[in-house]
Amino acid sequence: MCGIVGIINTDRRLIDGGLIREAIRIQRDRGNGLGGGFAVYGCYPEHRNDYAFHIMYEGDRNSPAIQSAETYLKQRMLIVRSEEIPVYPHDRLPRGPYFRRYFLRPIEEYMQPHQSEEGYVVETVMALNKMPDVFVVSSGKNMGVFKGMGFPEDIADYFRIEDYRGYLWTAHNRFPTNTPGWWGGAHPFTILDKAVVHNGEITSYGTNVRWLEMFGYFCLLKTDTEVISYIYDKLTRQDGLSTKDACYIMAPSLWEEIDREKSVTKRTLRQIYGSAIVNGPFGIVLTHDGGAIILNDRNKLRPVVCARKDNTYYASSEECSIRLLSARVDDIWSPRGGEPVIVDLQEEATGEGRRKK
Repeated sequence: MCGIVGIINTDRRLIDGGLIREAIRIQRDRGNGLGGGFAVYGCYPEHRNDYAFHIMYEGDRNSPAIQSAETYLKQRMLIVRSEEIPVYPHDRLPRGPYFRRYFLRPIEEYMQPHQSEEGYVVETVMALNKMPDVFVVSSGKNMGVFKGMGFPEDIADYFRIEDYRGYLWTAHNRFPTNTPGWWGGAHPFTILDKAVVHNGEITSYGTNVRWLEMFGYFCLLKTDTEVISYIYDKLTRQDGLSTKDACYIMAPSLWEEIDREKSVTKRTLRQIYGSAIVNGPFGIVLTHDGGAIILNDRNKLRPVVCARKDNTYYASSEECSIRLLSARVDDIWSPRGGEPVIVDLQEEATGEGRRKK
């Protein structure tokens, strides 16, 4: 039922958040006021080499959780800069939790032998999320997430999203069904540079969570979508799989199709990563520092439409949002179930799921 929108400028041209605010606003009927949010890449060029942590604290600026979190951060990170995230309360959306952002650099001598910098940051995020009243909203370089409980246009006004500029944007309008509506449960969900907006539900959530916990990922934000960003990070960063193989694992072919294709690779991946399969109806836009992925479940039970205009790609659960962003496009198509559309910022674009002209 939820609404999703993505804008990917493969030439890294910066645009402000006003465009995506309008694109998700017209999908108002896809939400119920219990969650809206935005992810933006390229918004912190002056800190492009620092990890930008957006942290949500329950309570206000006097919350004891702030001191606990910052004491922990100082033990592991060099805090280059720390500040409040500006918010602008209005009648439609009362002031929510307290938000701060930190620009951080890992302290190398505190890292374990053979531990990667990114692994060290993930470990830090998981530890913070376990603290009472502390929730890491985003943790990637030169990107940030702004989200809360309300309709997305109200969340956009709360954070004044038009003040931020980026080359890659996603937006979400939430209609929660099996999980609660709350500030931390709004989309996107992130880890490092990966951010996910999702329409649908993950029926494999329990299996996915138990598998992820074996590798140091803990799902603490009370919604099923959180597993997708962690699964993709595990497959690509920890295991070194390609984007294409990671997408295949999350939305694999049926066994009879694998037998018909006689694909040893597909059979092996499905046998090894059975617990990483994402079951249930879903349409997702998954973004990262090199581009984006648009993916449906293999039965295509949730709508996703893609389009391209010059060096810009669009993805949405409704074509109306794409037409608002660009009245004329060079190509528009609906990806097949289970076939990813992969947009690459360096090489402009590739995509199994792209419709050929």
